[in-house]
Amino acid sequence: MGLNHRTAPVELREKIAFDSSLLGESLKRLHSLPSIQEGVILSTCNRVEVVAAAPDEQAAFREIKGFLVQQESAAGHVGLEDHLYLYAGDKAVRHLFRVAASLDSMVVGEPQILGQLKGYYLAAQEAGTVGAILHRLFHRSFSVAKRVRTETGIASRVVSVSSVAVDLARRIFDSLEDKTVMLIGAGKMGDLVARHLQRSGVSSLMVTNRTFERAKELADELCCSPIRFEDYPRYLRMADLVIGCAGSPEVLLRPETVVEVLKERKQKAMFFIDLGDRRNFDPRINEIDNVYLYNVDDLEAVAEENLKGRAGEAHRAEEIVDEEVVGFLRWLDSLEQVPTIVALRQKLEQIRQRELEKSLSTSLKGLSEKERQALESMASAIINKILHAPITRLKRQVEGQDEALYIEALKKLFDLEEK
Repeated sequence: MGLNHRTAPVELREKIAFDSSLLGESLKRLHSLPSIQEGVILSTCNRVEVVAAAPDEQAAFREIKGFLVQQESAAGHVGLEDHLYLYAGDKAVRHLFRVAASLDSMVVGEPQILGQLKGYYLAAQEAGTVGAILHRLFHRSFSVAKRVRTETGIASRVVSVSSVAVDLARRIFDSLEDKTVMLIGAGKMGDLVARHLQRSGVSSLMVTNRTFERAKELADELCCSPIRFEDYPRYLRMADLVIGCAGSPEVLLRPETVVEVLKERKQKAMFFIDLGDRRNFDPRINEIDNVYLYNVDDLEAVAEENLKGRAGEAHRAEEIVDEEVVGFLRWLDSLEQVPTIVALRQKLEQIRQRELEKSLSTSLKGLSEKERQALESMASAIINKILHAPITRLKRQVEGQDEALYIEALKKLFDLEEK
């Protein structure tokens, strides 16, 4: 269950985004819900989702919806459920595989989502909220992503949110070579943006980050100017373009600051691109004359153009996803067989041991140790041969429609109901 860039605007997505520093606590809260056996939270600039394993999907949907509404920043929001999508069973599996393969991204083929997915899965592992089902599901999704990248040309023109943002900047200005850019945030996204900017001809680039050492490290690599975070407002007047990609829970730039900066620039136009998971720039900035603000949702049109010409590759990628969904569901169905097969083996083994003990203590009491071992081996071989056909048939039946009937018949024939 969740919402993404197609179902909800950025102002709603950011309201229920999960703070990375509190993710472990949020995962444990999710896991404590009565219907949830396993759970993972995904929270990026384009999506907020809960992936869960639960025996009762309706109960799980109700509880997860309440969990999302309880997010502190979304408290009291009316209409959240109008933006939510719900997937169960094969649809849920297909959705996660498409997310991992970047087929559900704003920028189809971008590689960042896979790394984010792995990060959120590892966080859930550390919090102890994943078990056998989600462990298998997420690892399978990583393999699907690898297949799609290897077997299709979906990523032949490597694109990402960062590269699309720079494409947008190139459209705003005829040339970036004579423009000064300020980058707020030097994390993974900031690093990518900075490199794309330099490849696009930007020679005057300022980088700031809450941790100055990280800003300096990136600036040294790219030969640009590091700015201390507390000082960056003083340098804004120099920037024609300001790109925000800081993981900040609060707004960094407000209208009053930008108004003052414009006065210093003698009303020369400024452009802002906000790539933050939670918006770095107050949206009211866009109401100021000579100021133009773009957010992640505004990148979609640029991203759509990048997808043109790769429709055939996307179709092949969807076929791979469909194949992998069938394989995963086959494994999931096989879990239903395991308790029955185990119970059947245990019952026959108990009969074997009981009858051997009875015979060895009465009519066969005088056998030597070697003869006793030979008799036990023969009894075990008989049990294995008896079990071979029904177990093999049951495993093959996973691909058919009658698996439940086979399991039920086996339980009744061997009196396994209570087990």
